[in-house]
Amino acid sequence: MSDLLHGPLFAITLTLLAYQGAMFLYLGSGRTAILHPTISGASLIALALIVLDQDYHAYYRNIDWLTFLLGPATVALAVPLYRQLHLLRNMAGPLLITVTVGAIFASASALILAWLFGANQSTLLSLTTKSITTPIAIAVTQDIGGITTIAVASVILTGVVGITTITWLFNKLDIQDDRLWGFCLGLAAHAIGTSRAFERSPVAGAFSSLALCLTGAFTAVFVPFAARWFL
Repeated sequence: MSDLLHGPLFAITLTLLAYQGAMFLYLGSGRTAILHPTISGASLIALALIVLDQDYHAYYRNIDWLTFLLGPATVALAVPLYRQLHLLRNMAGPLLITVTVGAIFASASALILAWLFGANQSTLLSLTTKSITTPIAIAVTQDIGGITTIAVASVILTGVVGITTITWLFNKLDIQDDRLWGFCLGLAAHAIGTSRAFERSPVAGAFSSLALCLTGAFTAVFVPFAARWFL
């Protein structure tokens, strides 16, 4: 029994069951943002590991190949982008400006807040990638000498905050344009936000995919350059 609990079969089964359970809760709640599978699924896995007294690092090693699939999944976002190309082409200029300003603000705001609270250099470097998708965040963080665990945690937390607050915020601002919804979700909440955008509409999903890709590409170039220049 002990060997089974420490093997890949247990880790994969736990992951799939947690996802199915999280989807059941999410859909049953009417797609309540706080019960998004990213949040509820992770919570179910954490609870199971605690109850079964399993080591998280051992569990992660057994499902590490799933992390590899994040890369192909990100590339596959080219499909909805192509389908909405006619809309994207008409807004190319404003979107590029928004990505540039938004990506810089996302990194700078995290750095300033962390610095004010006394974070050390490694932590500061790790937080610069909080608004880009996990595979890119890991690669950039390793390149600039940050801590990948902090980077991944900040990426997930950023995505969770994004999907749980956007409905309230955009309703307050009376913003109902799917293009704005999607682009803001992709820029600020990366892949988690993009999954939420596709639930709203294909247009929102396409604009979110574009923002995710552009923000990731810009940050991957800008952050290493800025880190070597200022630190």
